[in-house]
Amino acid sequence: MPPGQCGTMYEAIISCSRFALQDHFVDSRKSLCYGQPNFRIEDLRHRNRMGIPARLWDHIIGRDLHAAAGWASLAIILISSPNLASADGFRNPFHDAAAIGQGNAFAAQADNASAVFYNPAGMTQLHGVQFAGGAQFVSVNTKFTSPTGVTTQNDKPFPIGLPPPGQFFLTANLKDLGLSALGDLSAGLGVQNLYGFAAKYPANGPFNTSVTYAQLPLMAIKPTLAYKVTESLSIGLGADILTFASFLGEGHAERRFQAPPGSGFPASTELELNGKGTTAGLNASFLYNPWRTDDGKPRLSIAGIWRSQAVLPLNGEFRANGALVANASTSIRLPEVWTGGVAFWPLRNQEREWKLEVDLDYVRWQSIRTADVQLSNGAVLPSPQQWKNAVTVNVGTEYKWLGLTDNQAWDVALRTGYIRSHTPVSDLSFDPAFADNNVNVASVGVGFLCHAGGKLFGLISCADSEKRLLTKTSMGLDLSYQALVFDARTVTGSPNPTVNGTYRTTNHAGGLTFRVSF
Repeated sequence: MPPGQCGTMYEAIISCSRFALQDHFVDSRKSLCYGQPNFRIEDLRHRNRMGIPARLWDHIIGRDLHAAAGWASLAIILISSPNLASADGFRNPFHDAAAIGQGNAFAAQADNASAVFYNPAGMTQLHGVQFAGGAQFVSVNTKFTSPTGVTTQNDKPFPIGLPPPGQFFLTANLKDLGLSALGDLSAGLGVQNLYGFAAKYPANGPFNTSVTYAQLPLMAIKPTLAYKVTESLSIGLGADILTFASFLGEGHAERRFQAPPGSGFPASTELELNGKGTTAGLNASFLYNPWRTDDGKPRLSIAGIWRSQAVLPLNGEFRANGALVANASTSIRLPEVWTGGVAFWPLRNQEREWKLEVDLDYVRWQSIRTADVQLSNGAVLPSPQQWKNAVTVNVGTEYKWLGLTDNQAWDVALRTGYIRSHTPVSDLSFDPAFADNNVNVASVGVGFLCHAGGKLFGLISCADSEKRLLTKTSMGLDLSYQALVFDARTVTGSPNPTVNGTYRTTNHAGGLTFRVSF
């Protein structure tokens, strides 16, 4: 999604695997890949659990530098995999169906619980306690044609990727909860998939030495605060804690591929790279409303959000047919992001609301220049990166009818939007795991919000009739659809010739968000 994933890690770990093998070739007797400083070549032979013939295994752990050179061509071709739903590297900016339906142009509106992500300063607009949870259902469709006419496409066991990326947000206006001593302070928490993906290609495909399977189930936890400085200005401050969890995918970033010719492994040996770690970054934001309606609702809003870069340490392994070959560690820089937005309501009264918004994201991918690898024997392996900064433009609109039905229990919104996102990935860094390129995204959405007197699905009362600790005041459901049409991309400069060719990608994504206010 915009499709995205943690790319530099893969190149780093793959570089590690290449040089770990080379370390065996140079002097297997002093290899520390198994964490044993007195490791002997006889011990290494004893660890042949991959079903490799004894003579070939002896050859692999010998001093065959020619075989090691075969790994060099592979080591530089693989760098992270961005979110498989849009361009802009491996960043996933889609986290609420109401926002997605209007082209993700939501930073200057930010008037539901997803403000925790889109603009934390917007939380001061919310009353009481608000909850939102949702998921995006993504169908990725990438077709590849080699220069010689060989074709393949990504494997899809199901029409959509499972499990789908999801999120939940919780906000609380502390003054509404009786904590007036803290002033106009609001608190929020979000759990989401800021960087994540999964990709699978046939094991017998044309670039199976590059990738057959890859995933990045990176989870983000976002504790956030917002304060209303004046009636027109609010500010927000929060943290982005990025980590892996055992219940998401394999609990680590992972990449699988087939042994390339000259690697010293038999053809069809499945090689695996994995790694995990935890890091944290900061975010700061503001929301300024210089023009309001007579009843105090924003008529013009200006927003700004800054998200710091963060360094994610990764500790991983290289395995062949499940057997450990080497341990390695590296780190990657998650980019700094600047977002600005302007929203204007040409119409906003007690019956109708019409909003127009334009947002701009500027992502400093160019800061990712290296992903040096630390081997378990103390060696440092350079892994240079070549990324460029990227810009995404979001344009969207929302038209809302308020107080529909005789008891005025329902609000209904229609939404549409457009996104143009630019890829930061060069041919040199291109990876089939995310066939990334510039992308055009068209989106539509609809939202339903019911208050006292209404019933969601005709069954669930939207508001509580009795006062309690948390009295439910409304419930809502938002739906969205996106068509992501990537520019066709012909890759000619990959260090792995099997990757060169033309990639055509068209993705479809549906989104659902359920929300409750107390």
